[in-house]
Amino acid sequence: MKGIKKSLTEEYLYLDFSHQIEGCMFPLHTSVTLFLLSYCDCKIFKVCLVPTEKGADISLKNVVPQDVEVQIISRQELPPIVQNCCLPAVVEKPDNFCRAGLAVVLRHIIQKSYEADPSKKEILELLGFKKTCLKACAEVSQWTRLCELTIPLAIENFLRESSDQHPTIPAEILQLERKLSEPVRVHNDDKLRRQKLKQQKAAGVGPSLAKEKTKSKVPREETSEELDSSSESLELKVAFSKLTVQEEPATTNREPSHIRKAKASDLPPLEHVFAEGLYFTLADIVLLPCIHHFLVIICKKLSEKLIEFPLLAAWYQRIQEVPRVKTAASQCGIQFLHLPELLATSNEQDSNLHEVPGVEEQSDASFIGGPRPTMTKLMEKGIEVMFSPHPCPTWTLDWNSLPAAVSPKEERMSVLFKQSGIREDDSFAFIGKMSSDRALRKQQQLNNLVYVVTNQAKPGDRIVDFCSGGGHVGIVLAHMLPSCQVTLIENKELSLIRAKKRSDELGLSNIWFIQANMEYFTGMFNIGVALHACGVATDMVIEHCIKTRASFVTCPCCYGFIQNTSKFNFPKSEQFKKTLSYKEHMILCRFADQTAVQLPPQRRLVGKQCMCLVDLDRARAAEERGYSVQVISMEPESCSPKNNMIVGVPI
Repeated sequence: MKGIKKSLTEEYLYLDFSHQIEGCMFPLHTSVTLFLLSYCDCKIFKVCLVPTEKGADISLKNVVPQDVEVQIISRQELPPIVQNCCLPAVVEKPDNFCRAGLAVVLRHIIQKSYEADPSKKEILELLGFKKTCLKACAEVSQWTRLCELTIPLAIENFLRESSDQHPTIPAEILQLERKLSEPVRVHNDDKLRRQKLKQQKAAGVGPSLAKEKTKSKVPREETSEELDSSSESLELKVAFSKLTVQEEPATTNREPSHIRKAKASDLPPLEHVFAEGLYFTLADIVLLPCIHHFLVIICKKLSEKLIEFPLLAAWYQRIQEVPRVKTAASQCGIQFLHLPELLATSNEQDSNLHEVPGVEEQSDASFIGGPRPTMTKLMEKGIEVMFSPHPCPTWTLDWNSLPAAVSPKEERMSVLFKQSGIREDDSFAFIGKMSSDRALRKQQQLNNLVYVVTNQAKPGDRIVDFCSGGGHVGIVLAHMLPSCQVTLIENKELSLIRAKKRSDELGLSNIWFIQANMEYFTGMFNIGVALHACGVATDMVIEHCIKTRASFVTCPCCYGFIQNTSKFNFPKSEQFKKTLSYKEHMILCRFADQTAVQLPPQRRLVGKQCMCLVDLDRARAAEERGYSVQVISMEPESCSPKNNMIVGVPI
């Protein structure tokens, strides 16, 4: 068929299966993935369902697209690399490169579907502006976490509890309703808001999108003629013009003076049409199966509650008007509900709607700014800047005798062409090797980490290079320790593809590549390593190692990005908690980033001391959980402004 490219690499898509409810396959991650396959009309993956229990009754009728061939396999039949990951997962033959986790897998399906048929530009548009929809990992993005993790889990729990007379509305649904009420921000925000102002002026008081959102009682697959109605809101025109391959509404004449001169603060806000704003994206694909099953229970058992979710109900009805959505949904067992018309938004929203999960910063009346008072406070409690001695400061790899692909000198810097629709790994051009100065510093950093790891590792050990980037650490370790299995875990696809290319040049057979967020890696391992894991990523690495009782060798970075999260509160150790408030600890973190070589020496010294104190807190916290921990300064210190190593061994 013209315009369709054959996939060069055979890929297998592995999905969990636990049970079915009213034609929907669970877990919801599986339903979402099948829905996307149906929407994209994607047939390039070999799909394998993996029952969570032996003897599970699997009926594929009306829940799997007819054109998708599905194989049922046991968990023991999964490739070894997949057995170390949460599903869904995609594996390229020969089973050493795996993509795991819902967002990563869905983005990959979209990219491969477009590569197979470049005429389907609307599929690529699912990735949103600059192709970043759900790209940020769930550990740092509240929106990705809400779509990828918390809403699917919350809906699954809600469905399990639905046998009760009055199941509790999930807080995550209230959070999504609140999200839909927030003003939309887009790259051409000012232009569109001025067009909306002009529209409202012409109509007296323009129609509220909130009241238009649920007018369509019988949703239709195509509504392009109706979309030209002058009474329709600007947001709907913009959103659906993109879906029907029209130009976005624009004015050919110059805007009137009163529109051009209107202050930004006087412009009307843009309202949500879809989950992320004006445009239909991957986020809508993820949310649809989840919200559908939530509304099924609401309509059956809690119909009086529907009025509390006018924006969610409006979104649900509007998404049915997107071309191909109804067809794709019916192939996956989703039979859309016909919701009653909601004429207005509810003025009495649940108070929980405005509560965002998080850790509140506690006020501290005794707080004095700057790092020195904080450092003095620690000294008074016997906590001082103290480094453990380096075990072998002069040790170095013989870089000249190693194969070229092992050395960071051979890591080529790349520039991405801004070509619409081209995958990042297909669109880079090599423009030269890493500078000699930078390569030397990288070699010095690796000397420190490799020495510690190679002295701990035993034959048969599993070593994980977290936040691996281009594989500087992992590739050296795989080459130096052929009797150990090395796994590189990285969220950025391009970096991991570069690492795999270097590994292939070396012919390494003891190395795996996993594109995933850390929490999707579930395998057992003996040593975890991370070079310059940013902010709380270092804490996540240490936590992952502690849970597995593995040793860890980490070199932290970006101390200024440290903050309380859903998983971590700072300070971490009991010793530091008794002495410092959260705000005082954050002062140390901010000043710990002031170690750049261009700064005055005294300022760099204070930055280095703050770095040490932040890492001592991390070390003490690990010691409280049964580890022997050292904070060591890498040699030479000039190898990096961020030159601390935290080395932990379970007692």
